[in-house]
Amino acid sequence: MDNRIKELRINKGLTQGSLAYECDVVRQTINAIENNKYDPTLELAFKIARILQTKVDELFIYDSPR
Repeated sequence: MDNRIKELRINKGLTQGSLAYECDVVRQTINAIENNKYDPTLELAFKIARILQTKVDELFIYDSPR
């Protein structure tokens, strides 16, 4: 599942560290999510969306297998 976290985070002027702090996770978690190495919990996805002022379905891009 792809995401737009990095793009939206940079547009808001946030570092991975500052987003992680706001979400109460470590910076490595944000890095792993941005690089599609880790899928966040639903709770974390909603936290990220709230902080980035977007909706979860606009934050994550699901490309279903054909």
